Amino acid sequence: MKSIFLTKEGATPKNKILDFLIISQEFDYSMKDIAKFSKVSYSSMKSIKNELIKEKWIIFTRNIGKAKMFKLNINNAKVSKFIDFYWSVIESETEKPQAADHIHSTTAAIPMSAKNF
Repeated sequence: MKSIFLTKEGATPKNKILDFLIISQEFDYSMKDIAKFSKVSYSSMKSIKNELIKEKWIIFTRNIGKAKMFKLNINNAKVSKFIDFYWSVIESETEKPQAADHIHSTTAAIPMSAKNF
C-alpha cells in the first residue's frame, strides 16, 4: 500500500526512498535496508545513492561490519523544506472531507420511515 505522499506526488524510486527516510528519520540504515524498506530495487538505490550523498540529503553515520550506515540529513535546509512539503501534502489530503462522509451527512438529515413511501 502506498503512502498518501507517494499517491499524490508519484511513487518514483527517489520519492519512495525519501518517504521511508522521513518516516524513519530517527534511525540509520544500510543502503540494502533502505532499498528493502522503501521497496526500491537495490540497483536503483545504488544509482540514487550518489546523488543523495552529493546533495547531502543523506549522511554517513557509522560502519557496522562492512555495511555503511546512513540517515536523513535533517540539518540540510533543502531536506528540512522537503520534510515540511512532505507533511503539508499529507495534511492537505487528510483534511479533505471524505466523499462517503459528505454523502452520509447530507442524507442523515432526511428522515426515513414507512410513512414516507
